[in-house]
Amino acid sequence: MPPTPRPPRWYAIPVRVLLVTFIGTLLSFAVSLLLGILGIVIVSSLRHVHPNMTVAYRLIALPAAMVAGSIIFVLALAMEIRHYRQSKTLAVIERMI
Repeated sequence: MPPTPRPPRWYAIPVRVLLVTFIGTLLSFAVSLLLGILGIVIVSSLRHVHPNMTVAYRLIALPAAMVAGSIIFVLALAMEIRHYRQSKTLAVIERMI
């Protein structure tokens, strides 16, 4: 007889959601910062002025990461709740069989 799977744990949801949100926010910050720096360097070379890199942090990367982090949080929370409810239902069905 195969071992019975353990029931889903509700307290794992916030941990996974926060971990995914943190990693996704960091990745989006890094990508938007890279694109912001490249864009500022290109624009400043076309205008023949010194690049102001603080613009890349303050006006491009940070707002983009905040928006992406908010979206990632909502989507991860919805997916984890859906997965928990589905696992809970499947565990009940499996116990009935």
